[in-house]
Amino acid sequence: MNIGTKVTAIGSYVPERVLSNADLERMVDTSDEWIVRRTGIRERRIAAEDEFTSHLCLRAVDDLLRRYPVSLHDVDMILVATYTADFPVPSVACQIQAHYGISGAGALDVNAACSGFVYALNLADGLISAGLHRKILVLGADTASKIVDYTDRSSCILFGDGAGAMLLEATEGPGGFLARQFGSDGSGGIHLYRSGLSRVLDRHSLKGDGRLMQNGREVYRFAVGTVPAGVRALLEQLGWGAEKVDWFVPHSANLRIVESLCERTGIPLERTLYSLEYYGNTSAATIPLTIHLGVKSGRVRPGDHLLLYGFGGGYAYGGLVLRWTLEPEVSPVGLFASVGDAG
Repeated sequence: MNIGTKVTAIGSYVPERVLSNADLERMVDTSDEWIVRRTGIRERRIAAEDEFTSHLCLRAVDDLLRRYPVSLHDVDMILVATYTADFPVPSVACQIQAHYGISGAGALDVNAACSGFVYALNLADGLISAGLHRKILVLGADTASKIVDYTDRSSCILFGDGAGAMLLEATEGPGGFLARQFGSDGSGGIHLYRSGLSRVLDRHSLKGDGRLMQNGREVYRFAVGTVPAGVRALLEQLGWGAEKVDWFVPHSANLRIVESLCERTGIPLERTLYSLEYYGNTSAATIPLTIHLGVKSGRVRPGDHLLLYGFGGGYAYGGLVLRWTLEPEVSPVGLFASVGDAG
């Protein structure tokens, strides 16, 4: 019997505090007009001083449980994509396991930076399709505000905090995961990194003290040079043209990158979803946040084909084509924000 993987629930959470462009104008030498023109971002959500990545994850899972009639008691693996875990040890995944008392579940954090959620989805699908697990809770979450340098106007304008959660379960026959493509270019790590312990990547005059360091120009070049080829590879696996993609869901880094990716892939901006306008770049959370916004707005429907593509620090990148099978929510709670749309 063939075993496939289906998404059976989704939830998300963003912190209450809003950091607007006007707020940033009072912090660094910038302006609302400059930020919107360069990035498309108007607001971002910022975790409270005593609110960390695990807290955001728990709120996202609670949201999932409110919206769908599912249970966590038989979850047998928890995967959390993050590069801002509360601690080096224990993992965020272990904290989630303890909070919900999910006995017998494995727990693992996945660090592939902003592409981490797509990596975690692929790992979950592989474990289920191989028959090793039956029900996996997958999260993407980051609190980048904890490590961003708020004196660096080139980076602090970009990042916000958030979390998204999906429940994946085994199903008989074909599941929703149709194609996958992953890769890495470790030589690009000097352009997007977070220093750790006493080791600092100081080439190209980059330095750090546990902060997130980014060379925006190089990251842009990497994204627009790498992602379109990955999208083409995914479509070639399926024998599809770009018109078969109902929704393109790239990592919501900034709107200029998203627009460039649309131009280079042939997928119009009108069929592209992003969450950056009111959330900013939420790193590993951008893709689940974006999908959930699409579901809540009624735009993402069962049967739609979603092409997800993450890219970021490492450099690590990867994409999935997913046939959406999840029915609309049982008890809609309302939108956090509108889904990005040029139309």
